[in-house]
Amino acid sequence: MVAQDKKGNPLWRCSGTLMSPTLFLTAGHCTEPPAAKVEIWFDADVESGIPGNGYPYKGQTGGKPYTHPQYDPNAFFRYDLGMVVLDRSRAVRMSQYGALPSLDVLDQLAQQRGLQNVTFTAVGYGLQRINPVFVEAARVRMLARPHLVQINTGFTGDFSILLSNNASTGGTCFGDSGGPNFIGDSNVIGGVTSFGINGNCAGTGGVYRVDRKDDLDWLATFGLFPQP
Repeated sequence: MVAQDKKGNPLWRCSGTLMSPTLFLTAGHCTEPPAAKVEIWFDADVESGIPGNGYPYKGQTGGKPYTHPQYDPNAFFRYDLGMVVLDRSRAVRMSQYGALPSLDVLDQLAQQRGLQNVTFTAVGYGLQRINPVFVEAARVRMLARPHLVQINTGFTGDFSILLSNNASTGGTCFGDSGGPNFIGDSNVIGGVTSFGINGNCAGTGGVYRVDRKDDLDWLATFGLFPQP
């Protein structure tokens, strides 16, 4: 996705998940002002389609961004949740959509023996490699299978979890923000990619939990509810 201002000027790019034909879940720092509208692409390789695919001005669909009402850009790891309501004329039909987690399900996972056995599937269009002299930033969709490192971290409270970010498991980086972190191999989203610990996307990556009551309550206002 590319956030745009009121005049249609591109601001930044993020990732996200289609939750229904007209609802696209992402991070709050991806939908915050001055973002006024969002354009979205679903191709696995957006890069190779430029300029014919309209990037970064006109996507396959688009709509209006909304940000969690308690989101604070000065402490963005809290309430870092956003939603894009797609234009009804540009609804997207798919065979399967992302699903919301049940209340506090990640707390239950953390109680399992051995955090390294709690894995996620992270998806996004972020940087592939970064170091002081080289950046690889093709606009292609990538997948990683990080494991749970820490839950309810000391500096974020019970808003976030930390996942592994290394050559063995893969991980997330700039541009992956808002992308889903599915629990295991399911379509249930445990959280959205939120922040990195350092500038070269190494070590661990921060994921904003969407299984907390305030988040599920806000998402319910859009008609989204956890699976029964």
